[in-house]
Amino acid sequence: MCGVLAGSSRAPGLDLVAEADPVSGAGNAGSPAAHNLILRIVSALVLAPLALAAAYAGGLAFICFWCVAATAVLWEWIALVIGSTNLPAFLVGVVALAISASMVALDHPITALLVVALGALAGAVFVRADRRVAVASGVIYAGVMLLAPTLLRAGDRLGFVAIVFLFAIVWTTDIFGYFFGRALGGPKLAPAISPKKTWSGAIAGIAGAAIAALLMASFIAGTNWFPIVFIAILLSVVAQIGDLVESGLKRHFGVKDSSQLIPGHGGFMDRLDGFWAAVLLGVLVGLARGGFAAPAQGLLIW
Repeated sequence: MCGVLAGSSRAPGLDLVAEADPVSGAGNAGSPAAHNLILRIVSALVLAPLALAAAYAGGLAFICFWCVAATAVLWEWIALVIGSTNLPAFLVGVVALAISASMVALDHPITALLVVALGALAGAVFVRADRRVAVASGVIYAGVMLLAPTLLRAGDRLGFVAIVFLFAIVWTTDIFGYFFGRALGGPKLAPAISPKKTWSGAIAGIAGAAIAALLMASFIAGTNWFPIVFIAILLSVVAQIGDLVESGLKRHFGVKDSSQLIPGHGGFMDRLDGFWAAVLLGVLVGLARGGFAAPAQGLLIW
């Protein structure tokens, strides 16, 4: 999960697929930056194989993996928007996630979606009025983190390939964006939200995703490379938008990272923001074309 994980000054939390500051600009090669990069690489070398192993196993192992990630994301979100973990709201959200995961395992996806929606409403009851929308949004955010990858993986025989495809897109976006952004520098992408990200890094990330998709398309029987590459470009753009949205959220609440659980990365929200956005778009495309019976086929076969 090279790009799935991050950290915060308000509360400890969790996040899982890679975001090596995907579109960052040039920076110092000083020891703090070098040390942080080493931590990122070591964390990625641990998390990426774990994510791939869970995806390969599928079934209950994969559902549990993303249930844990979603729970961590919810913990970080509530700590971020409230300033400390609100235990009743968090527990209601966790119960909703657990029931929703059970519904996915039992092949009741619609029920799983409804449970997340009800959990969002119930969790909002336990916080003050001006934080209810924020907390409900967090339950839905965590619910997407759980349901999008599990629905895509469980749908058909191409589920594993679809998850690897998404990992490849998000990871190459992050890696190309990070290194080319640092090397080339140039105009800032969104200086008010994330001062280090550059247009050169963003474009390089998209190019990396297109290359990864082209390589994967050659191994997917029955598909055409052009739509796969086009989808990959959209996924890369959406992943970068997801990263910026989370950066804006943290800036609004005055924190640097969602937690400090992942060395060199921070928390789970920080690592999964790009993957969250990409997998949401991926599963929507898959469901629109293949339904709940074959979402992976709907995403990959054109």
